[in-house]
Amino acid sequence: MMGNLSNSNSNLSLRVSKIAFHSENVPFRLKERRHIRDWLTHVITSEKHNPGEISYVFCNDDHLLDMNRSYLEHDYYTDIITFDYVEGAVVSGDLFISIDRVRDNAKTLGHSVREELHRVMVHGLLHLLGYHDKSKEEQVEMRSKEDYYLTLRNF
Repeated sequence: MMGNLSNSNSNLSLRVSKIAFHSENVPFRLKERRHIRDWLTHVITSEKHNPGEISYVFCNDDHLLDMNRSYLEHDYYTDIITFDYVEGAVVSGDLFISIDRVRDNAKTLGHSVREELHRVMVHGLLHLLGYHDKSKEEQVEMRSKEDYYLTLRNF
C-alpha cells in the first residue's frame, strides 16, 4: 500500500512503529494497544509517510485545559491537543487526549466511547499528516478521512 514511494522510503516504513500510549492524571488504560498501533501505522503509511516517535497521552479535562491555556492561549476545554514534530515524511508528535471530553462527546453524539476515542486518535494523527480543520472545506475533508480510516479497523 505504499504506492509510488521510493525504495528508501519503503524501507523506512517497514520499521516497527514507535507509537506509545501513556496516562497522566487519569485512571485509564487503552485496550487493544497492538491493534490500534498497527491501525495507526497503516494510516501513516497509507498517506505515504513513515512513522516516527508518536506518543498518545490520555489525561483529564483539567490537565488539558491547563495545557490549552499555557501553550495555545485558549481558555476552553478540548478533546485533543497535538504537538507536531514532523520532519519531512517522518511523522512524530505528542497527542494529548482528554478522556473526560471523549466520554462526554460520545454520550452527546450517541457513539460508544471506543468509537469516539478512535476518531479523536486518528483526528490528531491526521493533523500530523498535514490535514487541517479551520475552514468548512477542511473540516469536510478531515471528517471524510476520519470516517475512511475508521472503516479500515479490523479489530
